[in-house]
Amino acid sequence: MKNTVSLLSLLFMSLSTTLMAHDLRNSEFQPRRWELTQERKNLEGSFLFFKDGNVYIQTANHSVVDYPISSFSKEDQQWIDKKNAEINQLNQQSHHSGSKSNSHSYTSSFILISLLLLVLSYIMIFVEQKKMRYSLSFLVLGACIGLFSFTNKSFKSLLMPSSPATLDSAFAPFKPNVSTFWDANYFYVESKGIPTTHTMMVGISNHGWQRQVPIPQCYIKTNSWPIPLNPVMANNPIPVDSIHFTRGAIAIAVNGVPIFNVHTNTGVDSYLDGQLDNFGGHCGRADDYHYHIAPLHLYQYTGTNLPVAYGLDGYAVYGSVEPDGSAMRSLDANHGHLYNGTYHYHGTTTAPYMIARMAGQVTEDNTHQLIPQAAAKGVRPALTPLNGALITACTPNANQNGYNVTYTRNGVTDSVVYSWSQSGVYTFKFYTGANLDSTKNYNGFIQCTIPINTGVNELENAQNDFSVYPNPTLGKFKIDIQNEAVKNKLKQISIFDLNGKLIYKTTRYPSEIELDKSMKGIYFIQIQFDQQYQIQKLIIE
Repeated sequence: MKNTVSLLSLLFMSLSTTLMAHDLRNSEFQPRRWELTQERKNLEGSFLFFKDGNVYIQTANHSVVDYPISSFSKEDQQWIDKKNAEINQLNQQSHHSGSKSNSHSYTSSFILISLLLLVLSYIMIFVEQKKMRYSLSFLVLGACIGLFSFTNKSFKSLLMPSSPATLDSAFAPFKPNVSTFWDANYFYVESKGIPTTHTMMVGISNHGWQRQVPIPQCYIKTNSWPIPLNPVMANNPIPVDSIHFTRGAIAIAVNGVPIFNVHTNTGVDSYLDGQLDNFGGHCGRADDYHYHIAPLHLYQYTGTNLPVAYGLDGYAVYGSVEPDGSAMRSLDANHGHLYNGTYHYHGTTTAPYMIARMAGQVTEDNTHQLIPQAAAKGVRPALTPLNGALITACTPNANQNGYNVTYTRNGVTDSVVYSWSQSGVYTFKFYTGANLDSTKNYNGFIQCTIPINTGVNELENAQNDFSVYPNPTLGKFKIDIQNEAVKNKLKQISIFDLNGKLIYKTTRYPSEIELDKSMKGIYFIQIQFDQQYQIQKLIIE
């Protein structure tokens, strides 16, 4: 009986170890010696990826460099072509069979466990005592072989999907300034992107202000922030650095403010460079306010058991403690970890601040933006930096339809006073001291109100500037833009696959588009209207 107990213990240890142990770290890329024939030098580093004719390599000091493929020797070019073909093949396999294999792995795990338990019960009841130890030995051996044959991908499929109710509880403290709804695939966040619990812009240093000011945006309906409800761990997480995700958001804070990459497109840490205000935010070229670091200050208005943000890959961002209040555990290369069956990131006060690599599968388009995501609308041309300016105040006006931004420069207090009308006219007044220098008016978008949603709400009734039909399609479809004024603002139509590869582009309005029937799967149609981007999903059956 003592041997039986030992064997049973071994069996359950094998079961629990296999199901609970995990290794979500990427296997390290093997370094390679590269020959740059045009520059007549050699380079030691690991191949990252090949995109738009450039080869990206991570050097020994973890910096990323890129060279045109023509710069490499013929031997290196052949190696790159072969490696890139292997990656594309893996992406295609994952694209066409990912969800099916995940479901199969999940089912297979529980079928195997159930069969093992049934066999164990049979042995305990019907097998003679003398033969029991031999039967249990074979059972344990079979269990170990079967369970350890599951791949890391199979383990990933056991990660719990996000519950809409769980996500909704994180945003609840900031309603009605944010609104939420969801469908079968995404949890949507609607907001104006303006915080209501702290001031904006104050503290931006004397070389970090590019004269943008906060204007409320309309992140609503089809332009709301989408968070995947069924996130999938990426086999090769994309780094959040000076190359990737340099445009647009990578996460959404629970107060409805988007969060961007902390790196600028020049590779500078915007926080250390003094480009951010006292709460880690500033305004972009469209006068859209956003954060660049984890908004840990939001814990003053919510509980530490709730996230302060959600990555646009579907994984939550917590603060300095775990959801149960215990001390933060060690973090992986993504700046997160698996905890009680789910993966999440952590926000810290030091680099990388929040997300080092996108742990979940995401799509990055050719402008280095994560899609799908909401888009801001600008109302005026972007300006250049105002050296020597230090912002001291940003206060809303009495009518709640504008702000007064005050700053000091060369010992003089200057200001920008701006407001918007109900018809979408934006008026900017620029002061030097107490003297009005100039006034400028711009025709922009009409300010919206945040809807009040009570639960599940499909996007079918939401309005957009374009529609796609038939969708799903066998390959041939039309894009309908009924509003002639909007149609005249069309700049470009682009179609991307789930890996961010551009498969179609035109600068004209086509009467019909036909793609290869063999290209079955999910794609994203991105249309640019002046400075605004809109995205819709396309399914080819």
